[in-house]
Amino acid sequence: MKYLLLVHHNEDMFNKIPEGKRKDMLEESIQLCHQLADKGQYIHASPLQPENTGTVVQVREGKAIVTDGPFMETKEQLAGYFLIDAENQEEAIKIAERVPGARIGTVEVRPAIKISGLPNE
Repeated sequence: MKYLLLVHHNEDMFNKIPEGKRKDMLEESIQLCHQLADKGQYIHASPLQPENTGTVVQVREGKAIVTDGPFMETKEQLAGYFLIDAENQEEAIKIAERVPGARIGTVEVRPAIKISGLPNE
């Protein structure tokens, strides 16, 4: 089953971490991706650009409403994700515990709904 691991952290706090440590965390994430790939569990992962680069799109009564970020009043922002294949929620949680971002923020584990008719399904 596919799981999306959503990595959330406080951007301001993250930017205060020394660059060397941030690079170490990125390297650790890359190594985790390779370990998951070796087990056939890696699908995709990526950090995200800062929240203020985001855009929100809503459609109401047929009209698009586009809002530039930042757009939410939260203590933590979505920082990146891992899309993995795990046997069950327990295994996905064990993988989430290995995500470096879990040490400075939170990792939300969400199962994906499998639907037919999508490309590559």
